Amino acid sequence: MRVLVAFDKFKGALSAREAGEVVARALRRLLKQWSFDLCPLTDGGDGFAEILTAAASGTLHSVRVAGPRGKRVTAKYGLARIDHIPRAARSMLDLPDLPGSARIAIVEMAQASGLALLEADLRDPWQASTGGTGQVIRCAVDQGAQGVLLGVGGSATHDLGLGALNVLGVKFLRPDGSVLSSLEPARWMQIARITGAGRASIPPIRIACDVTNPLLGPRGAAKIYAPQKGLGPRDYRRLEQETSRISAMLCNYYDQPISLRHVPGAGAAGGLAFGLICALRSRLLPGSDLVSAWLGLKRRLAAADLVITGEGRFDKSSYNGKGPGSVAKSALKLGKPVHVFAGQATTMPFQLGLKVHIITPPGQELAEALRATVRNLETAARRVFA
Repeated sequence: MRVLVAFDKFKGALSAREAGEVVARALRRLLKQWSFDLCPLTDGGDGFAEILTAAASGTLHSVRVAGPRGKRVTAKYGLARIDHIPRAARSMLDLPDLPGSARIAIVEMAQASGLALLEADLRDPWQASTGGTGQVIRCAVDQGAQGVLLGVGGSATHDLGLGALNVLGVKFLRPDGSVLSSLEPARWMQIARITGAGRASIPPIRIACDVTNPLLGPRGAAKIYAPQKGLGPRDYRRLEQETSRISAMLCNYYDQPISLRHVPGAGAAGGLAFGLICALRSRLLPGSDLVSAWLGLKRRLAAADLVITGEGRFDKSSYNGKGPGSVAKSALKLGKPVHVFAGQATTMPFQLGLKVHIITPPGQELAEALRATVRNLETAARRVFA
């Protein structure tokens, strides 16, 4: 029996890799004749750099950068040769001018500008910047990267990428011509004009993203995502107005159509996607499709007799481009039995023919469940397959 073990993270408890290892370790003790193919998943947030770098036999590098509120953090990014990336994923990256020996950087925004880096009382999109993400990109380029793949999940910011662009060579000036060094939205009222085209040495940037929200409007970044980052309801209108003003300035300066603000995905990561597309001509890629191609999921699913997947919470959103839902749907189409393990799950998945197992014992509080995730996951796996 060949088993594909493909977990996403249990947020606040286990990484995707750790979750898969827990289940595989538990089942190897029970089922010694089974073989296990471990394939950790990522949606562009936590684990993106580590998982994709390992899959391409690349190297991880650490760098000290500014966090979302300026406090120094250690961020990791990957470097991998293009010819070590599966052909289908290389095709999606669309970097035909680069030789196979060229290295591409795999950058995870959450490492430098992620919401998880801030305690709850420090989460405030008015005060958060993507400057650290720009520093990671700059460092990777200085290390020889000739292309950048950026995963944008889990951001703490709503600065349209101004912090990152500033690090990469774009300048934002006050009315007196002095340069603003801090580009958090709370300081946008001081921006009078833009100068600089960005560093000429910045290579093509591809943005892995499954978010389809535009920058503005009822489905825009401020309305949908800023409240999760600490925006109060009374501040929405002001942030939306400032977002509209600054984005119009960017479009005008870079000779881009104002309609760029309505492109699906422009609102990703608090508008970081918009800023990079506008100023650096970066491109959006469908994140789940790219990750699937990069990890060779189609081939690995076809080879499996059984699929085990899961994440911290398995619900309707799991079927909207997220890893475990996509894996489950693909496996079912191939006629493979699928087991899903989750800390929490809604009743909806049970209606799709999946075998869904909630690992949290009845009555266990969330804080205790997070501390006991390893034990709960291991116990559930043994119970199901004993």
